[in-house]
Amino acid sequence: MPWLALTLEVDADTADAFGDALLEAGVRSVWQESTEKQHCRLAMLLDIQAEPAGIVSAAATLAGLKKTPRFSAARLEDDDWVRRSQAQFTPLRVGRLWIGASWHTPPLDAAYILRIDPGLAFGTGSHPSTRLVLGFVERVMRGGERVLDYGCGSGILAIAAAKLGAAKVDAVDIDAKAIEVTRNNARTNGVQLDAQLPEALFPGRYELVMANILSQPLIALAPLLAARTERGGRIALAGLLDTQADEVRQAYEPAFQMALGEREEPWRLLHGVRR
Repeated sequence: MPWLALTLEVDADTADAFGDALLEAGVRSVWQESTEKQHCRLAMLLDIQAEPAGIVSAAATLAGLKKTPRFSAARLEDDDWVRRSQAQFTPLRVGRLWIGASWHTPPLDAAYILRIDPGLAFGTGSHPSTRLVLGFVERVMRGGERVLDYGCGSGILAIAAAKLGAAKVDAVDIDAKAIEVTRNNARTNGVQLDAQLPEALFPGRYELVMANILSQPLIALAPLLAARTERGGRIALAGLLDTQADEVRQAYEPAFQMALGEREEPWRLLHGVRR
């Protein structure tokens, strides 16, 4: 199936936030092709029938850009997309976790191997917000936990939790394609998890809840995620800029004892314990 490929330039300090906003607005995949001085060149894939002007405009609004960037568009065939993906994706190590694509060879000392090929859902481990959550999960999990990944994308966080010994892992996303990708990635990695749309999630509470999305959805989801977290359970929030951390923290403080986690400029991790 062919795709619509877009390229555009934005200020380097807004590139990550705009990339996340593009995914939220309906772009299937986005990556940074180059950064020169203060400008960053972004490339992205859309469904061939998508309306690019509306999507880029919506993303600019979500990211708080004062002006919608100009873009160029071209048709891209599947085989060209695969070659581009393979060229820009490199393996990653986070503590005991090694994350790589199917064509990468893991090191002999890797304790837990995750295979995630770049594709049509957010999350290969290359984005700072994903790395921040992976690092937190790798540090705090002891095995036997019930885990919820809310906004699972590719399923990388849910799969990492399963690899680290979670007793039960549920993953939800509002995008049906992300659910399909997560299920496929779980099978590839030989782990058991349930991936569903939010309305299909069974009642229950979890000892670890993860949400790597954007700041405004995180704020809106605070009551729901609190209700899904066991007393004494942990929550990890990412996808927010350092400048947004205080607003998001305040939304969760009534139900959690919150703390600022690690930072990868300009991204920040928030985590907390259910009161």
